[in-house]
Amino acid sequence: MLEVYWAAAKIGAVVVPLSPLLRGKGLSTLVQDADVRLVVTEDAVAPFLDEVAPDIAAGGPDRCLLIDGEVRRGYRSYHALVDAADETAPAVEVGGNDPYNIIYSSGTTGLPKGIVLSQRVRSLYGILFGLAWRMGPESVALHSGSLCFNGGFLTLMPAFVLGSTFILHHHFDPEAVIDTIARERVTHMFMVPSQIVALLGSPRFAAANVPSLRMLGAVGAPFHTEHREELARRVPGVFHELYGLTEGFMTILDKDQYAAKPTSVGVPPPFFDMRIVDEHGTDVAVGEVGEIIGRSPLLMSGYYKRPDLTREVIVDGWLHSGDMGYVDDDGFLYLVDRAKDMLISGGVNVYPRDIEEIVVRHPAVREAAVFGVPSERWGESPLAAVILREPGAASADELRDWVNARVEARYQQLQEVVVVEEFPRSAAGKTLKRVMREPYWAGRRTRI
Repeated sequence: MLEVYWAAAKIGAVVVPLSPLLRGKGLSTLVQDADVRLVVTEDAVAPFLDEVAPDIAAGGPDRCLLIDGEVRRGYRSYHALVDAADETAPAVEVGGNDPYNIIYSSGTTGLPKGIVLSQRVRSLYGILFGLAWRMGPESVALHSGSLCFNGGFLTLMPAFVLGSTFILHHHFDPEAVIDTIARERVTHMFMVPSQIVALLGSPRFAAANVPSLRMLGAVGAPFHTEHREELARRVPGVFHELYGLTEGFMTILDKDQYAAKPTSVGVPPPFFDMRIVDEHGTDVAVGEVGEIIGRSPLLMSGYYKRPDLTREVIVDGWLHSGDMGYVDDDGFLYLVDRAKDMLISGGVNVYPRDIEEIVVRHPAVREAAVFGVPSERWGESPLAAVILREPGAASADELRDWVNARVEARYQQLQEVVVVEEFPRSAAGKTLKRVMREPYWAGRRTRI
């Protein structure tokens, strides 16, 4: 996959990373939307491509290339193609504004949108984030998980711009991560919060066992205070957090800022601008909650074939995040919640993250996800799904009563707690609250 990334950049092709978990209509929809003409995959995924092969073939003569395994009928061998190539440089002019990636949103709020990122944006990922993470040629970056979501580029691009070592795991395993850090002297990693929580679940994850680690970054979802504090105790001085959108705005909490601003998601990096605005687009006062909007040199070219949606989120050059937050006197951003996750109970805005911060303080709870469920009396009421550290460590009723005794307001009290074995997640490991709200999942979840 990494070979394809660099080859595509050289010839001006557009790379569309798609999750290997996609199946059926979901896969067909994205293949058609992106106008895909060529697919590079591996043998294990090929059967799921058969049903969408006509969509691919309609765009050109090549249906698919296989990375490994037997060459299936109607497909071509990736290695045979590489072996047959010559070393003549392609006679192609590639400019900074040319599209390089179409990254599809995870689809947590509906149909995924194709986010177009240019050659210039991707090259700036290597420069700006390399500076932010203090990476150099001697750095060793480990990526354990999916390469099809944007978080994978946060260390990938700096590593290849700077000549660092880049280690890729085929799939995430916390014990393998700890072993690799120790063996390969890993210095830099980015993970989604659920992966960091899994690392914290291992007693081996301690500073003495990962002495080379200089940065462990959280990205993709809110990282709760309880887990931040545990990470700071176990492996101090490594935590970075990146809040942002693939569409092109980010803030960074540096490891040297964590002690002073432990619940913040940081400040915009150089060449970025941020504002907090009300529903009329007017800047709000320091400490007041509003929508986070920003602009940066990493701004997307737009949503693929959707200028209407692009105009909705980029207004006068400012990207509207749809997320709610506030800044302090020093300009540090505090994320209140994703606007799409907010629920309205009895006419009051309720932010699930505030409740989650309390739920995860219970010693029996490993992870928590709070979302709204219908209520005849209040319209919506909060429900908490939790994963326990040990099976049977606490009952649902016990957890509900414990949380409700500690929330700040009555409207934050949980209607119900459901103990589950696992959350539905995207290929990147993000918790999919949209799926958790669906009646299908509600009926299928495992109550313990």
